[in-house]
Amino acid sequence: MSSQTAVLHREAIAPQRRSETRSAQTNCVRLRTPCTTCLARELCLPAGLDEMQLERLKELFHVRQRVHAGQTLYRAGESFGAIYAIRSGFFKTHMISEDGRDQTVGFHMAGEIMGMEGIGTQRYTCDAVALEDSEVCIVPFALLEELSVEVPQIQSRFHKLMSRELVRDFGMLLLLGSMRAEERLAAFLLNLSQRFAARGYSASEFNLRMTREEIGSYLGLKLETVSRTLSRFQREGLIQIWQKQVKLIDLLALKGLVKA
Repeated sequence: MSSQTAVLHREAIAPQRRSETRSAQTNCVRLRTPCTTCLARELCLPAGLDEMQLERLKELFHVRQRVHAGQTLYRAGESFGAIYAIRSGFFKTHMISEDGRDQTVGFHMAGEIMGMEGIGTQRYTCDAVALEDSEVCIVPFALLEELSVEVPQIQSRFHKLMSRELVRDFGMLLLLGSMRAEERLAAFLLNLSQRFAARGYSASEFNLRMTREEIGSYLGLKLETVSRTLSRFQREGLIQIWQKQVKLIDLLALKGLVKA
């Protein structure tokens, strides 16, 4: 690791070392697995880059961090220094609303980038918590900016990733603004289905890493409403659900609910 890179990395993670909560920073290690063999590559920054550009990208993806289930990767209010590319696992982001409620604002899986909300304000605006044992690549943002000037394709790819996040945010606004409870939950399940399928997993059968309460917080629904609606979906033959395992039986019917 170059001296410049080491300094950037220390600046990126220093606020988290000062956190009073359990820290995952002791699990930082040098990245030995190249981007070319990462299962999340086609959904992350390396997608579409040629061999020469990937070589330059190694300057960014040189440190990975293991985050155990329940550990916090970064916290709202901490100084922004890096973005995080998820190699494996599952995260939620949440924040405390103005009225004191704990609001879940996102769920994130392999191939997705977290921490971009801190670019404008230079502070993270939410907490990122692992919902299962996970691993992320730490990408010092100052180094990403420098490299983007030298390799415009990296900047272009980063802009596409930011656009993807914006589209997802717009979809969330639509869910909260105009849909009934059953429409919100159907759209949520279909969204997970599409994202798992994009990663080579089953589109119809997967584990819900989050709790019913977290789903409700994300969708703007009460816990009782989430449980009641899932039970109704199962009763009507749209899904089968056992604890956190869900199987989508009638995808067309679920899509019909959303379109209605």
